Amino acid sequence: MSYSYTHSETVTFTATHAKHMAAKVATDLKRMQRFYGEPTDEAINEFEIEIIELLKNGLLGTVKYGFYLDGDFIEPTLIYTARSLEGVNASDDDPGRVRPNANISGASFYSYLTYSSAWSDLSEEEKKNFKDSLPFQRTNGSEPRVNGYIENDKTYSSGGRALDRSSVRSY
Repeated sequence: MSYSYTHSETVTFTATHAKHMAAKVATDLKRMQRFYGEPTDEAINEFEIEIIELLKNGLLGTVKYGFYLDGDFIEPTLIYTARSLEGVNASDDDPGRVRPNANISGASFYSYLTYSSAWSDLSEEEKKNFKDSLPFQRTNGSEPRVNGYIENDKTYSSGGRALDRSSVRSY
């Protein structure tokens, strides 16, 4: 005689889950501000709202926040990549551990965003309406290179989705 047991669980991603993960990104950005003077409080608030909306709608691919010099992202730059957990558990790390004392002489703060594959499923009107609902408008541009190497260092997760965080490190 044999027995089997099946357990199924459905997780609905909500605004609360998106806010939980976005708050961790905002905390990372506050740490960057503390060490390097950028981004501003206003920019952090706007980035947080943008991330919440992108996560809620499944539209975030990757977003980079950091310092830009001569066409490259340099340390300290943080890279967040959204993914679905598809039934797999992931850690939900505490934010922080932004390295202090990187050389940002001559660099400026910069952010670059890519959308998920779900973005291409939207009509042009839906894309426009979504962008218009955000607190600021991004412009089109080429993705900057990275001067250094990328180190995967944290995962923020909630409601069946995750943001994997990587940091640009100097050679």
